[in-house]
Amino acid sequence: MSRRMWVAALVAAAIAAMPAPIASATGLATCDSGSPDTWQPQEKLTALLKEKGWDVRNVKIDGGCYEVYALDEKRERVEAYFHPVTLERVPIAGK
Repeated sequence: MSRRMWVAALVAAAIAAMPAPIASATGLATCDSGSPDTWQPQEKLTALLKEKGWDVRNVKIDGGCYEVYALDEKRERVEAYFHPVTLERVPIAGK
């Protein structure tokens, strides 16, 4: 294998080995959320949103925030971000 091909293979392997949260973050919102030990459970956020009439479909972590996919009280599709410590809604960049 030539030196150029070897370097290209090494770079490709390094990119593939990047941690998934860094590679998959959308950049729509970020939260300075500290240690996950201080976060409130996702189930609590889901319960609060259900009390408001939301139909929560999925909750995941993105950019240090809870990212929620749901139908809101108007039955409209929503992608919303919430701070995992305060459970306050986080504005989405550009919206």
